[in-house]
Amino acid sequence: MTAVACGATTRDPIDTPQSGTSGVTQTVPAQTAPAGPTEVNASERGVIPTGQELDVRLQTTLSSETATVEQRFEATTAVDVTQNGQVLIPAGSVVRGIVTAVERPGRVERVGRLTLSFDQITVRGRSYPMRGMATQVFESGGIRDEVGTAGAGAGVGGVIGGLIGGVKGAVLGAVIGAGGAIAATEGKDVTLPAGAIVRVRLDSPVRVR
Repeated sequence: MTAVACGATTRDPIDTPQSGTSGVTQTVPAQTAPAGPTEVNASERGVIPTGQELDVRLQTTLSSETATVEQRFEATTAVDVTQNGQVLIPAGSVVRGIVTAVERPGRVERVGRLTLSFDQITVRGRSYPMRGMATQVFESGGIRDEVGTAGAGAGVGGVIGGLIGGVKGAVLGAVIGAGGAIAATEGKDVTLPAGAIVRVRLDSPVRVR
């Protein structure tokens, strides 16, 4: 994430045509980095509403060359999620994902694709169901000063931006089309490196108690 917007933003991404990707549209990234907590709508206590976006960091590399349908993977929240100034989900909370579709480049369809969904988040040792899909992907330059900090939550003021040791912008060659399919440029597999930031949009409310 030049820098990437914090998950607090819920504005719609801008889709622009991308040549050579079989009609896939490219999601244009926002231009600010997650430098502080995400504040969610406070209309219902303990509920993260549908449409809220969260930034999570992949813990392992995912590639259309090796991934399989129904493969599980984990990511961790990049910043605190707060409500009324209280930390609802601390940075570093585990989000479980699943690969729901894989397409490898071939003679006809020469573009590798991955579709990712997210179905569970674990907060302070308790797991909650969720439904979410990837809307943007960003390449992180690495993590600094993470030991003893991620998960410290409100103890460090909820400011976790220092964990992102430079964000390079959208993952090179990766574009996102309808339904959250992440596609590579023509003739290549799409690879999302460990540490990449995935922006996840919730398709249903998440209740955290």
